[in-house]
Amino acid sequence: MSDYHCSHAKEAEKRIPKDEDAIELADFLKVFGDPTRLKILFAILEKDLCVHDISKMIGMNQSAVSHQLRVLRQNRLVKVRKDGKSSFYSLDDDHVKDVLVKAMEHIKEYY
Repeated sequence: MSDYHCSHAKEAEKRIPKDEDAIELADFLKVFGDPTRLKILFAILEKDLCVHDISKMIGMNQSAVSHQLRVLRQNRLVKVRKDGKSSFYSLDDDHVKDVLVKAMEHIKEYY
């Protein structure tokens, strides 16, 4: 006899992440919690861009954009490619794009 009231609760319990995985996921999602970082991520959604162009697009100085790009790199959301003296930033992989696109689709359903 199960301690659960609902018959499907045991299966649902299996989907709950372990504590260390839940902490890591929460930290990952916190990175998306900053509007400036989200703007940067959407700016480079399809094509890589340099800091100068990103800063012009989102209306911030290059130093502030560079700081946010560093945070995004540390969390493996963006990668950098050097071309001479220039650095170009792009999404680290398609998973990042999927998260952004799905999240935007979700909020657009309600607004």
